[in-house]
Amino acid sequence: MAQKKILTRVASQEQLSGDVFSMWIDAAEMAAEARPGQFLSLYTGDGSKLLPRPISICEIDGENGRLRLVYRVVGGGTEEFSHYKAGDSIAVMGPLGNGFPLETGTEGKKAFLIGGGIGIPPMLQLAKELTCEVQAVLGYRDQLFLNEDFAPYGEVYIATEDGSAGTEGNVMDAIRENKLQADVIYACGPTPMLRAIKAYAAENQIECYLSLEEKMACGVGACLACVCKTKEIDEHSQVHNKRICKDGPVFPAEEVEL
Repeated sequence: MAQKKILTRVASQEQLSGDVFSMWIDAAEMAAEARPGQFLSLYTGDGSKLLPRPISICEIDGENGRLRLVYRVVGGGTEEFSHYKAGDSIAVMGPLGNGFPLETGTEGKKAFLIGGGIGIPPMLQLAKELTCEVQAVLGYRDQLFLNEDFAPYGEVYIATEDGSAGTEGNVMDAIRENKLQADVIYACGPTPMLRAIKAYAAENQIECYLSLEEKMACGVGACLACVCKTKEIDEHSQVHNKRICKDGPVFPAEEVEL
């Protein structure tokens, strides 16, 4: 069912902060197959905008056949989405990409779920599905969102650049300030954050999985617009690249160069 494009409807939408919105869509088949860390490609109603917008899956409601997408308005496409209301039609393709390996976060382990900015939403469904002890470390520029949604699933630690909540600084500052430890790390966010997490994991010999953020075009691995450097040779391109949309967006930290 992957890579299937459907026309569906918006179930609800709300504004979480200044430029961050939460949208639930009806997508029963996709909800049945979706996994934490995967994403959807959303198409605008503007015929001049041919390429879809990739948005990470935040929550999966299999019982009601719905998916939650939390996104930031960054351009014309997401600006259009932010005006959608319940009942509006939307074209969607997915679920796409490879998600987080749930088998690595088994009972008895401690896990860091680290999200930075709009890299926070895909960590929520992961927090719900892991069977190990969850420590969610969430990094913001200033305005908070989704932090309360993580509370039922583990301890939540916050870092803000302006010091308005939690630790002043970044997610690594929050880990050090609270003297946190983990057996496995899952992270999603901007590249500088992921680079620091990768170095921290290597230094402390911690198993680590990174979800890479990148601008995508086709979303299915055909155009090679969203490649990242890797240790292994990619079978498709025969170079040391992997397609983030198709081979990722989640990779073992040691496999990718940041």
